Amino acid sequence: MKPGSILGNSVRRVEDPELLVGAASFVVNLREPGLLHAEFVRSPLAHGRIVAIDTDDAAKVDGVVGVWTAADLDLPAHHGLFVLNERCARPPLATDKVRFVGEAVAVVVATSETAAQDAATAVVVDYEPLEAVVDPEVALADGAVLQFDDLGTNLAAGVDSGPEDPLAGAATVVRLRMVSPRVAVVPMEGDAIMAVPGDDGAGHDLTVWVATQMPHAFADALARVLGLDRETLRVVAPHVGGGFGAKAGLVHEHTVIVAVARRLGRPVRWVQGRSDNMVAMPHGRAQVQYIEFGFDNEGLFSGMRARVVADCGAYAGFGGALALGPTRMMAQGVYRIPRIRYAAAAAMTTTTPVGAFRGAGRPEATQMLERAMDLAASELGIDPVDLRRRNLIGSGEFPYTTQMGTVYDSGDYARALDRAVEVAGYDELRAEQRARRARGDRRQIGIGVSTYVEVTAGGGAEEYASLQVLPDGTATLAVGTSAHGQGHATAFAMIVADRLGLPVEAVRVIESDTAAVPRGGGTGGSRSLQLGGGAAHKAAGEVWADARRLAADLLEASEGDVELTGDGRVGVAGVPARALGWADLAQAAAARGNTLGWEGDVAAEGATFPFGAHVAVVEVDLDTGRVVPLRHIAVDDCGQIVNPMIVAGQQHGGIGQGIAQALWEEVVFDSDGNPRAATLAEYGMPSAAELPSFEVSNTETPTPRNALGAKGIGESGTIGSTPAVHNAVVDALSHLGVRHLDMPCTAEKVWRAGHDAEAGRVASPWREPPAALGRLPRAGDGTGQSAPPEGPAI
Repeated sequence: MKPGSILGNSVRRVEDPELLVGAASFVVNLREPGLLHAEFVRSPLAHGRIVAIDTDDAAKVDGVVGVWTAADLDLPAHHGLFVLNERCARPPLATDKVRFVGEAVAVVVATSETAAQDAATAVVVDYEPLEAVVDPEVALADGAVLQFDDLGTNLAAGVDSGPEDPLAGAATVVRLRMVSPRVAVVPMEGDAIMAVPGDDGAGHDLTVWVATQMPHAFADALARVLGLDRETLRVVAPHVGGGFGAKAGLVHEHTVIVAVARRLGRPVRWVQGRSDNMVAMPHGRAQVQYIEFGFDNEGLFSGMRARVVADCGAYAGFGGALALGPTRMMAQGVYRIPRIRYAAAAAMTTTTPVGAFRGAGRPEATQMLERAMDLAASELGIDPVDLRRRNLIGSGEFPYTTQMGTVYDSGDYARALDRAVEVAGYDELRAEQRARRARGDRRQIGIGVSTYVEVTAGGGAEEYASLQVLPDGTATLAVGTSAHGQGHATAFAMIVADRLGLPVEAVRVIESDTAAVPRGGGTGGSRSLQLGGGAAHKAAGEVWADARRLAADLLEASEGDVELTGDGRVGVAGVPARALGWADLAQAAAARGNTLGWEGDVAAEGATFPFGAHVAVVEVDLDTGRVVPLRHIAVDDCGQIVNPMIVAGQQHGGIGQGIAQALWEEVVFDSDGNPRAATLAEYGMPSAAELPSFEVSNTETPTPRNALGAKGIGESGTIGSTPAVHNAVVDALSHLGVRHLDMPCTAEKVWRAGHDAEAGRVASPWREPPAALGRLPRAGDGTGQSAPPEGPAI
């Protein structure tokens, strides 16, 4: 950053006061004359044919305006965010059968929320129960219960690429089967929408207020599915109480609410309750991973083979695609691996659909690599940090093309690892661990390490921005991103303020309204600063260039002599008395029939690849199995940093979610497909009391792929933290002979593993993968250099 620049400094978020005093508007706060309320009738069965639906009693409930089923609305099936298999699309309301507990079967609309809820319980659905299949590996077996009978299989899609035997000639082969457990997204605000039909006086005959990460993509999808005129549709995202990827697409319930509102000609609102959120909002992760590492006699990689089973849930949408896209794309991680074979199968089960959750496919790749690295270190007799150092891609090797065809932009992986180890006091921690073991303490510590690289701004090549300086000397910036807690208004205002010499508070940022911002990619995949911020930077640069030309003319000076003064005006170098304020310039431009502004789209040169290293320290009580996180050290590199305070906030949030997956969170279904955790009373989401203070810092390795040199930070903490904590728990038990433990590392699971190990019963970390993984279609030319299918980045 240039000397004196505001960029790179911690600036308090301008968004926060409104949120802190309760002045922010969420969908649930919105009111419209004649507002109606919707409630969905949801299936109590995981799998069953719909024989009949009786809505007569529900329609008689006082205040009910209408009750609709799929037959009444006749809406097309669609995939929402992403299509993995066209033949497995999901209807907005179940038609012939239900495929997971919580699937919407009917919708009730009434004059009050209470009436709608009462009426929903009065709808009677006659089901013919069918057998459930909740395990994705079982779903791929011959003779498994089918989700879609005409498909003839539960395999939605699959890929197998790379050399025939990447492990040939290896001196040592390390094998691991592990599970990345299914987790619930649990945003503070569930899905929420209010559809308002009718002329708004500005050329729109339908306005939709919706909790979404991508208003423009939402509008495009809604118009396509319902056959609407896109130009007369306005979509607004007010404040959104968390998204984490789950609010990136057109939710099927959204389609129903809009259709019903248009049919009634009245505004209709639906706000998802917590229980519905737990069973109906798409879950995250849900992969079974088989990974094999080959090493030579020096502990260097000779090859790798990964086979992944991804659980799609009930329909073939975004979740199953993650194993074929981002997980495959990042399967090599930070290591120099000469040969890789990668296979993935997306399996459909009678469970809640799987979708995007913070990291979306990239955490899963890091989880399997880093857990297997610690297992390899144990089997090779090499310290886990040393084994990583031996195999890291060097800082002088960038841009680096992986065996998956992914081209990393820049990196210094060893520096991040060295910094994390130094901050943690790694040698001292190992000494304390040895002392506890020597004493036979019943409370042991575990030290876990992870190194990672991920991809951000993938699949999103450009973003829109418009900047205008107003006659009062303030500036308005419209950007096609859509914030839901990330601090866009602060970061983007900082970029404009730095370029134009304005106070941050003089820059107003507009997002999230398709009537105010003509186009945009929204927010997902940690793209916002790189693309939205890059567009803001470009706009500010163009406005500055115009301002210099105008000022040179007004001040009768050479354009090359015009500069920003110390007090934020535009003047002539060496002549401080000759300067104009931004209000003067905007007014002068208006007098000439012009505006002082710029709009357009700015493209980055490609995706960027943030990286980092985490060290986790946990204490395990061998008598109870309780795991207590003691310390978490994160060194994350997101390129050039604009606002360190916002970066630290993103690190903290991500680390909290990552630790939670490692230790507590998991969505579990019984054999009939019933969710075992449908509320937060049963689901293991931690509070701040269960988490340690986080020790976060950064290295800065700028990327050449955008003008800011910035990479994403929104998902890094989640990606680096989970395997570090997972490794720490296993490390605490390793002296007993425990080699692996699947997440989440709950007290019961940890106690049982330690108890069995002390009794001489040690489970193998490996079993043979399902036969279906050996029958997937082969891709590429056998070299493993085929380009990965990125898909949308969330």
